[in-house]
Amino acid sequence: MSGHNLLGPAPVELPEDPAQSLLDAGTDPRDAARQFPASCLAWAVLAEKALDSGDDVSGYAFARVGYHRGLDLLRRNGWKGAGPVPWSHPGNRGFLRALAALGQAAALFEETSEVARVRAFLTDADPSIPADMLP
Repeated sequence: MSGHNLLGPAPVELPEDPAQSLLDAGTDPRDAARQFPASCLAWAVLAEKALDSGDDVSGYAFARVGYHRGLDLLRRNGWKGAGPVPWSHPGNRGFLRALAALGQAAALFEETSEVARVRAFLTDADPSIPADMLP
């Protein structure tokens, strides 16, 4: 068992989201998503805005895109389907926000199994994730 990490996989730290600087500069998140369609953050912001405005269907769809883009990015960065994705690392926040928005939208749909799955994913990714992120 030499070389086996008894603590589990190393935390994944995703690169800075390419849409971050656009969004920080006040660019409309739709334009950020158009320019960087693989951006988890742009899709997460679109999902949050849709949910905040009462558009649960669009919020769910935007969150689902951000979540799947994030899974692709996680895998490209060494994630094997489990392990820490710390909130404290800024590059991870777009994915985690998209995942949280997906859970919030699922809760509005009363899709309880999806809410439970998202909650478990978030707390497994980072047990210290802010409570207001949990569905």
